[in-house]
Amino acid sequence: MKSHFSIFASMEEHNPWTTIESRKIYDNNWIGLTEHQVINPSGGKGIYGEVHFKNLAIGILPLDEELNTWLVGQYRFPLKAYSWEIPEGGGPLGSDPLDSAKRELQEETGLSATDWVELQRMHLSNSVSNELAIIYIARGLSMGIAEPEETEELRLRKLPFQEAYEMVLNGEITDSMSVAAILKTKIILQEYQL
Repeated sequence: MKSHFSIFASMEEHNPWTTIESRKIYDNNWIGLTEHQVINPSGGKGIYGEVHFKNLAIGILPLDEELNTWLVGQYRFPLKAYSWEIPEGGGPLGSDPLDSAKRELQEETGLSATDWVELQRMHLSNSVSNELAIIYIARGLSMGIAEPEETEELRLRKLPFQEAYEMVLNGEITDSMSVAAILKTKIILQEYQL
């Protein structure tokens, strides 16, 4: 008799989808959209749209010795709303994501850091995209001059980490990388005294 674990392990490794045909629908410098003609796991024919991201999503939670952090505020076009987030950006596929994190932190906040720890890897919307996010905690901070990209209109806010945590709990921060980074860091601070 098979154990439950071995049944689940074999289910996890099996791809129940059959792709009949794929065609590129849209492409720009940041994303591509592919439409797949498929047979779904129950045997029915259908379509599946897949967004391919051409960069890694990079997030950084800066944390100073007094447990202050920095948030970046900006208007997010797809949401038609203003958003407070940890410093974030993109990193070219195939390059060192830590180099991208260092660049993004400096561009958006003016901060540089001497100590970096990878906090989390996550898929941001795995039902429609393959976008991978890598999030870091940055410590040993020093302030320089921010150099945001020309397409960015950013506001920078320094605040106690606890206040950022409360913003997550109150629904004031909804960005998925920010929520994940802040909640995981809160647990680490409580359990391991980071």
